[in-house]
Amino acid sequence: MSKTKLIIALDLETREQNLSLCKNLAKNNLNDLYLKVGLRSFIRDGVTFIKELQDLGFKVFLDLKLYDIPNTMLDSIKEIIKLNVSMITIHASSGRRAMSDIANYLKDNSSSLVFAVSALTSFSKEEFKEIYNDEINKAILNFSTIASECGINGIVCSPLESGFIKNNINNILTLTPGIRPISSDFNNRIIMDDFKDDQKRISSINAALKQKSDFIVIGRPIYNSKDPILITKYIISKLKEAK
Repeated sequence: MSKTKLIIALDLETREQNLSLCKNLAKNNLNDLYLKVGLRSFIRDGVTFIKELQDLGFKVFLDLKLYDIPNTMLDSIKEIIKLNVSMITIHASSGRRAMSDIANYLKDNSSSLVFAVSALTSFSKEEFKEIYNDEINKAILNFSTIASECGINGIVCSPLESGFIKNNINNILTLTPGIRPISSDFNNRIIMDDFKDDQKRISSINAALKQKSDFIVIGRPIYNSKDPILITKYIISKLKEAK
């Protein structure tokens, strides 16, 4: 993957708000990016919403973070690929058997990329330790190694861990939520607001690029801004200029 790609998270309150944003992006020829449809949006808006986004020219990242027994996960993947989405997420902690079964099936039946979630970016180091009884960086590297051995395309991780994973595992993609653009990302040409939310392990665009992220996910800083189109243009330009 030659250039870092932008994924816009569609986490607005209503289907109409999400669709309005996407139509505005398409009208401004900003559809050479991915749109993330998460759990709330998919439950609320369904399969027809995905088709509407695809008809606007966007690639869809269906972020359901599947985590169940291997057979149930594989059966779910078989249904998901009928939607022709570009990217899918599962949990790395679902285990080697589930990941291997899914990777092997997709290899022969779909061009969709599958990413394994390592540790949710809402986890602090202390919270992760409480649940997994392990140090977060050590566990993320272990998740990533197993996922790579199973044939999974990439890892969902915070930007703080992307470079660490890339330096230890060859030929694996990283997808990084928790990106919070700051004014210095754009040489102060545009003033960014300081967003407060539940993400703990976050970074700027510059930091994510330095850590070799292949995909960056940005939601609220775009759609809650005064000019979502302008900010999207600046982000895409920034990514294209990056070496």
